[in-house]
Amino acid sequence: MTAPKKLFIKTYGCQMNVYDSERMAEAMGSQGYVATDSPDDADMILLNTCHIREKAAEKVYSELGRYKGLKAAKPDLKIGVAGCVAQAEGEEIMRRQPMVDLVVGPQSYHRLPELTARAQAGEKALDTEFPEEDKFEHLASRPKAKRGPSAFLTVQEGCDKFCAFCVVPYTRGAEVSRPAARILSEARDLVERGVREITLLGQNVNAYHGHERGLGGLIRGLAAIDGLARIRFTTSHPNDMDDDLIAAHGDCEKLMPYLHLPVQAGSDRILKRMNRQHTRDDYFRLIDRLRAVRPDLHLSGDFIVGFPEETDEDFALTLDLIERVEYGSAFSFKYSPRPGTPAAERDQLTEAVKDDRLHRLQALLTRQQRALQDAMVGRVVTVLFEKPGRMTGQMVGKSEYLHAVHVQAEGVSAGDLRRVRIVESGPNSLRGELA
Repeated sequence: MTAPKKLFIKTYGCQMNVYDSERMAEAMGSQGYVATDSPDDADMILLNTCHIREKAAEKVYSELGRYKGLKAAKPDLKIGVAGCVAQAEGEEIMRRQPMVDLVVGPQSYHRLPELTARAQAGEKALDTEFPEEDKFEHLASRPKAKRGPSAFLTVQEGCDKFCAFCVVPYTRGAEVSRPAARILSEARDLVERGVREITLLGQNVNAYHGHERGLGGLIRGLAAIDGLARIRFTTSHPNDMDDDLIAAHGDCEKLMPYLHLPVQAGSDRILKRMNRQHTRDDYFRLIDRLRAVRPDLHLSGDFIVGFPEETDEDFALTLDLIERVEYGSAFSFKYSPRPGTPAAERDQLTEAVKDDRLHRLQALLTRQQRALQDAMVGRVVTVLFEKPGRMTGQMVGKSEYLHAVHVQAEGVSAGDLRRVRIVESGPNSLRGELA
């Protein structure tokens, strides 16, 4: 009997890439490939890349360089690059790294089996088009293997906002939403395989229009699935948080009280230069409406410091916004130019200024995060247990607020939902006892 071929996938970036990597592995599974955790014994290496962070492309080239020895030792080894760096620099990747056998963009990975066959035949396979067909329609049915209690589910891709700092509209294309019926079918399948919490994914997920009532309607449809206990979604744009979705945070029990709602900056002048198409007051009013329907809502955000032309006064307004909103968690970054975006052509701030502002902003966010975590001590939360902890008899799970919670809990299994009293707050997690 022929041994199965082995596939190693390294995933960079966001949860959408995690989901895409799962679907790529499933597509290649239909061709006889099985997953391996090591590139050393792989018959195919696939890098699923992200173009958001600084020097993303150079990191991919550096990673490819590490595989030169493997390729030399195993001439039949196939190496591919997928995702957003592939979309942006497909031909350049082939030119700079001739050992790469195939390059495929994030909207074309349903064609991986065909591209792999071409690579096996000795061709260089490149596909970075935005295909007319829906890739999800052409992917193989998901295997029926048992799943962990949490899963990602992509419902929307692309973005039409064209923020001045962002490459997503160029690498993922225009906004496209999957039909609600297909999402509900995939969700039911996940639940049948053990999933109890689903996080809906999209570059601009609340712009979802595959349901007549938008994302709020889809969430209510998912909430009707027996066995699905929790629903989350990410990443959102303030301009697409419509009335029905706001209402869902108050009346849909399965929608968790945690929302990632990036604002990026607190200065109207910088928001305009970023082409965010909203003001700080728009953001404040939206937060007020959300907290009116769900007072215990925990917020997460994204912040960019050192954007071109940002003054000390602009930065002070960002700190003021953070003080007023109070975030449970956040992602913060120094601005770095992304080639082809409008902001990349503007005068840049010095790295010293960016470093200082990032340090000050992160110190404030850390204080807020710790204060909100400390305030959880004494409260009873519901924890979805996911895996064993490091200590014997310990289980680790997530609260409804997305806090990691460690509990000494003999007899508790992954997938169990239990009430837990929080007894201690640590730097990045909570400790609790079964209530």
